[in-house]
Amino acid sequence: MIPNVLTIAGVDPSGGAGVLADVKAMSALGAYGMAVIAALTAQNTQAVTRIAGVPSDFVAAQIDTLFADVRVDAVKIGMLGQESVTLAVADRLAHWKPPHIVLDPVMVAKSGDHLLEKKAIHALREALLPLATMITPNLPEAAVLSGHTAPETLKDMRRMAERLRRLLGDEDDCWVFLKGGHLPGEEAIDVLHNGDRLIELPGRRIHTRNTHGTGCTLSAALAALLPRHPDVPEAARLAKDYLLRSIARADELNVGSGHGPVQHFHAWWPEP
Repeated sequence: MIPNVLTIAGVDPSGGAGVLADVKAMSALGAYGMAVIAALTAQNTQAVTRIAGVPSDFVAAQIDTLFADVRVDAVKIGMLGQESVTLAVADRLAHWKPPHIVLDPVMVAKSGDHLLEKKAIHALREALLPLATMITPNLPEAAVLSGHTAPETLKDMRRMAERLRRLLGDEDDCWVFLKGGHLPGEEAIDVLHNGDRLIELPGRRIHTRNTHGTGCTLSAALAALLPRHPDVPEAARLAKDYLLRSIARADELNVGSGHGPVQHFHAWWPEP
């Protein structure tokens, strides 16, 4: 059965991140992608020039209307922007209880622009994290969520994964996917932890400036894969492999003059 997978996130008009990137990744991995718009941006590959919020009651209406009609097998949460929207999303997902919730705590764009209100961080930590079955923070985001300094070594990452896991629910099937891309070196090692098992996911660092939307793509890939891969570490490995292949083929695209997007359809489009 083809899974129906929902992204709740913002719109990046350049298509490299946000709901457009999410639906691309979901489609490439064989899921039917759907989107609830939680925020609007004026954005290209170089900068975010403006952000406009979506009324929280309208975000809630989008979620309720969709769930009332469509079976939703997994939800990915990305940029929410505002505290009111964060609380509305938490409230409606607590009501509908989708089987998988992958939370990518989007706070800062690749350009350095802030995408989440400071007052929304508490709502994210207290209302949304306990609902998530997986969170996918990078190291700076992990520092904000945990209240500790960002990891500087793989050993630090292991400790951080344990701290973050305590912020999630009590069930064994809640996981932290801590992304290690901010650490120096030629390896890009991620850490996967569920409170019992701590698994390292190795990967090679690919040198390209076209890495816009990598966090969105990874979390969307996880949401697309989890309904069909009950073994979470296997789904995580497949999602990371998909992302690395997308980055490796990113330079085939010619989108903007800043941080360009990854090649979501690398398996479908022929190499030049």
